Amino acid sequence: MSRDRRDTLRALFDAAVAAAHPDGCLPPHLPEPPAGRIVVLAAGKAAGSMAAAAERHYLDALSLPPDRLTGLAIARYGYGRPTRRIRMVEASHPVPDEAGIAATGQALERAASAGPDDLVLVLLSGGGSALWIAPANGVTLEAKQELTRALLASGARIGEINTVRRHLSRIKGGRLAAAAYPARLLTLAISDVAGNDPAAIASGPTVADPTSLADARAVLDKYAITPGPEIAAALSDPANETPKPADSRLANATYRLVATPAMAIAAADREARALGFETEILGSDLEDDARDLAGDHAELARKRADQGRKVAILSGGEATVTLRGRGRGGPNQEFALALAIALHGRPGIWGLAGDTDGTDGGKGAADDPAGAIIGPDTLPRATQLGLDADAFLEDNDSTGFFERLGDLLVPGPTFTNVNDFRAVIVDTDAD
Repeated sequence: MSRDRRDTLRALFDAAVAAAHPDGCLPPHLPEPPAGRIVVLAAGKAAGSMAAAAERHYLDALSLPPDRLTGLAIARYGYGRPTRRIRMVEASHPVPDEAGIAATGQALERAASAGPDDLVLVLLSGGGSALWIAPANGVTLEAKQELTRALLASGARIGEINTVRRHLSRIKGGRLAAAAYPARLLTLAISDVAGNDPAAIASGPTVADPTSLADARAVLDKYAITPGPEIAAALSDPANETPKPADSRLANATYRLVATPAMAIAAADREARALGFETEILGSDLEDDARDLAGDHAELARKRADQGRKVAILSGGEATVTLRGRGRGGPNQEFALALAIALHGRPGIWGLAGDTDGTDGGKGAADDPAGAIIGPDTLPRATQLGLDADAFLEDNDSTGFFERLGDLLVPGPTFTNVNDFRAVIVDTDAD
């Protein structure tokens, strides 16, 4: 594969990630210190980097006395960052574990401890739903783990998954803000969801929940998931209904976005233009099956190649995968494999798909691949190695396929998360 084109694709990915990193996007939004303490509660894949950026701002830039800054941050294993005053915890994602339960309980306690002169500063990012885990009364961790696995394997969209999660939790769906009331609470969030809906980012722990218990039950029905008895009971218990917009306990809570998928795509757009490409942005919030998305991108790329255009086709969002096989992979790697198959070695077209958090599917390890890169030589090289691309796709084994070719995208943890990033570049003169 052309090294120049691989470098171009990686430059676009890096530009998208950099635009959403807390070091740059968070400080302009951090408020002036209150009369009392700043109680930082951070959750998500960017929690460690957000907490560290907040510490540098308050302790170093503003010289805030250390005893006026406290808090707790919880991130995915491998995503923690060095902190001074804010305690850093790592836990399992996407399937929750006991470390997440313990840290979530402590976060709720810290929120409840805030006084009238304090500010509860909530730093949210994608992944917070699995990390802030406080099962509803009568629901065990094991039951939530089993349900999470079933939802992930069903092809359910992240918004649907979070609708269920909110109604099985003591922190999601506005309950954290309710715990902090009457203290003032400010949420600064890095969005990883289509439409940037605050109720969907980390399952909306500080905002009113527009969905209901009935909606949660409907998601399970839609994907033919039969819940265990304790889950079924919890989703039928009116006590597990979430705070709604008129709830007085949300009166002192405000919310602000500091980074979004659209901002990341815009940064990649600027980088592509600087490299001499036209650009076409298909959207930052595409939600569809990875194979279908790949087919759409391939069709457009072929048209642009036929026109002799030099263009970068960019998109973001949340691709899904319906598991049919037993292989290893994730939505971005599956997109890349399906794209290579759809293009069938078409000259002058290359593509990259990667999760901006640095990991795509896998077993939850921080060194899992984020995605993969393809080009006109992908299928010919696979054939030389005796690899059947269609068979790998049917087995959902995109990791195994690209691992053999050396075409995995492995940036390691990026310490942010604005969801999937896809770039297809067309340059027939370069082939």
